[in-house]
Amino acid sequence: MAPYKMWHHRQYGVKPLAALGRKAEAIRFAEEGRGLNDSPVAIAQACEEVLLSAGLADEAYDRYGLVANQAGTYLAWFRSVAKRYPHKAKNAVLADLVAYTPGEEGKWFAAAESAKLFDEAIALANRTPCSPQTLTRAARDFEEKKPTFALEAGMAALRWLVLGHAYEITGADVLGATPTP
Repeated sequence: MAPYKMWHHRQYGVKPLAALGRKAEAIRFAEEGRGLNDSPVAIAQACEEVLLSAGLADEAYDRYGLVANQAGTYLAWFRSVAKRYPHKAKNAVLADLVAYTPGEEGKWFAAAESAKLFDEAIALANRTPCSPQTLTRAARDFEEKKPTFALEAGMAALRWLVLGHAYEITGADVLGATPTP
């Protein structure tokens, strides 16, 4: 009965509808609440919860999983989605997140590295700018365990440094990106 469709008010209608077993109606009610100043993340979280409570994990992932689990960093976002949907392969989750954020592929390097998807991590780091500091840390951390990955990460770090994707470059930045002899 409210004159405006604001999520702040509509969220209190979604929960009772879902509790009454009217899941489709609850999602429709939540979706109708989208307005200019409403949080798409909050709406996605509510809809995702409704679908998950109905046992529809694949639909929840496809429709709301990526938006509902956004976090402060790309790595945290990846971990949040992967934890919420353990039945999904990590490389599939990563691919979906990368596709969801076109032009920001390099920012997913740390997520790929943490998931031990090393080939994907290097491909992402070479596609769009990636933090040279992150690449340098990876080169240092994997120098002995995965020397090929470390070398490729170091070379990508040097490339992004040369192209100006860092703050002030110091000799320590360059030396940190190169493997020790």
